[in-house]
Amino acid sequence: MELRVLNYFLMAAREENITKAAQLLHVTQPTLSRQLMQLEEELGVKLFQRSNHCIVLTEEGMLLKRRAQELVSLAEKTRQDLMQKDTELTGEISIGCGELQSVDFLAKLLARFQVEHPLVQMSIFSSNTDSIKERIENGLLDMGLVPEPVDMTKYAFLHVPQKETWGVLVHKDYELAEKQAVSPSDLLHVPLMVPNGNLIQGFVANWFGADFDDLHIVGRYNLLYNAAILVRNKIGAAVCIKLDCSYDDTCFIPFSPPMESGSVLIWKKDQMTSPTTAAFLEYSQKCVKSILTNTI
Repeated sequence: MELRVLNYFLMAAREENITKAAQLLHVTQPTLSRQLMQLEEELGVKLFQRSNHCIVLTEEGMLLKRRAQELVSLAEKTRQDLMQKDTELTGEISIGCGELQSVDFLAKLLARFQVEHPLVQMSIFSSNTDSIKERIENGLLDMGLVPEPVDMTKYAFLHVPQKETWGVLVHKDYELAEKQAVSPSDLLHVPLMVPNGNLIQGFVANWFGADFDDLHIVGRYNLLYNAAILVRNKIGAAVCIKLDCSYDDTCFIPFSPPMESGSVLIWKKDQMTSPTTAAFLEYSQKCVKSILTNTI
């Protein structure tokens, strides 16, 4: 499969119309149709259901679309890395970020690094830990900022010197909203939504202790914004970390006893990185070391 043909396929899949896709690609309709049919022959599957007015992806076509998007993104990232000049850092640093207070620390690092290297661009991908790790493994991200605990067997890492405070996001009309802090027993009969991820759930379970098995868990989530909307509609309360933002009709209450977690910047062990990515990692390590030793 050629990247050019995969781009043709993605455009046709997006537009669901051969004529319009051909116009956007600046090729003739017969050329595009022939390329797509040759791709189907090469793979031995039917990628589109065709009619007089539109084309729709088959199940095999939807699978190829996901893979093709990753391949095209990886090829573009590789092209940018190879184009970097020896004399001045250019290119892009791609970072996956969870919803964390420590993103503020990362932003400060990026801002200071960009002052010294103004031609460097940043690409930020927001998601949960599992998705970020998958994209790092596939070469689509250079690194990721994720909450602890994390399995570090595959990754090099840098501890971020900023803690995350855990608690619960509740609707302001709940009696719970009047409390200054909540204990495990306060949440026993409250419908709860908890974060996805076995490691994170295990971390939360340790705080609840023996009460964890008696909790009324009504759902799980990966990003807090949508969970906050569910909280606002009184579906339940969300176990989460405190963020520098507010959601209408909700309030955050910290845990008691307090529960904190750290964050880490992770990247693949023993992997060659672009000069720009390597420079940023080195810069980050020096900054964190300076902070920890009070020399900055």
